[in-house]
Amino acid sequence: MEPKQVDEFFTRLAALNPAPKTELAFTSPFTLLAAVVLSAQATDASVNRATPALFAVADTPAKMADLGPAGILPFIKTIGLFRTKARNLAALSAMLVEKHGGKVPADRDALQELPGVGRKTASVVLNAVFDQPTIAVDTHVFRVANRTGLAPGKETDEVEDALLKVVPEQWAMGAHHWLILHGRYTCTARLPKCPICPVADLCAYADKATEMPATVTPRAKPAPKPRPKKKAQPSQQRRAAKAQLGKKRRG
Repeated sequence: MEPKQVDEFFTRLAALNPAPKTELAFTSPFTLLAAVVLSAQATDASVNRATPALFAVADTPAKMADLGPAGILPFIKTIGLFRTKARNLAALSAMLVEKHGGKVPADRDALQELPGVGRKTASVVLNAVFDQPTIAVDTHVFRVANRTGLAPGKETDEVEDALLKVVPEQWAMGAHHWLILHGRYTCTARLPKCPICPVADLCAYADKATEMPATVTPRAKPAPKPRPKKKAQPSQQRRAAKAQLGKKRRG
């Protein structure tokens, strides 16, 4: 994609969403860090369903460390890899207390020393909390960058480096959010919504859809079949015969 096209690409996405932000719910740098760690291989929606109850009892590193893996576990059982994430969340919280005075550091190397924190997580925190122009590459960003021709690459680090080179400075702060939201809702993996895509004419994707994906209508549940009447068992038949005989005798 040529520089003018890249600029136009983000100009259009920005026009639709001037102030993009993460869809993870958080109230502080620490709760965002915890939410991003929990979101690995999970949806933001699933994390947002779990974290309110967790953060109600542990919204600081000290409280989370005191809770420990066993205490964290019941709150996040609905999230994938919850056992590993509980251990990491407790361990990173303890490290924040011991090495950083209970504060989330604004430094990539320090963040990536924390258990469960990789480059992508660090990039999200640096961008969303500390206003650094980082571009975290998740599955959505990776797909959009490759499919559109914006910043092709075989590995996430390669795509990230390419994005940092081609994205104009004025769009750098919001680039991660625009790309992830575009990939999540428009440039989807299986059925991209090309007919309503605001950047379709700039996109290099060769197999653009010409029609919107059909809406899948849930099948109506069939009416329950009437249950067949149970046949009387021999014992029931005998009791019924005796009762009938008794009536005749009394009559």
